[in-house]
Amino acid sequence: MKKILNILLGILMAVTAVLLIYAIASGGSDAAIGANLIWGYFLFVFAIAAAIFCAIFGMIQNPAGIKGTIISLALILIVVGVSYFYSASHTVNIIDLQNNGFFGHGETVITETSILVTYVAFVAAFVTAIATEIWGAFK
Repeated sequence: MKKILNILLGILMAVTAVLLIYAIASGGSDAAIGANLIWGYFLFVFAIAAAIFCAIFGMIQNPAGIKGTIISLALILIVVGVSYFYSASHTVNIIDLQNNGFFGHGETVITETSILVTYVAFVAAFVTAIATEIWGAFK
């Protein structure tokens, strides 16, 4: 199984390298950029599908982990929901230099929600790392 995954990873990396070289060699042509965007979208969807498959497969193999998975999913939904409602409750003026104006409310809500979720993720990762080290020191 590990050999198959290594071959698959090698193929994905080779395709990425070929598309990158194509984009550089063509001087950033529309066709090269389009091909790279489509490849990026494919990789993104593939990564999400792989993560979902692995999560479901892990829950099937270890049903005791379902509780932790549901709690994690609920926390993620709560963070995204609170960030969205906080962002939607006020207007942020982000300058749109291309159109000499400001971005609309919808764009700024999505942007601010993404930023807030990123901040929460960074803080959670930092606190988890510190707590893990402190917990390990007392063991």
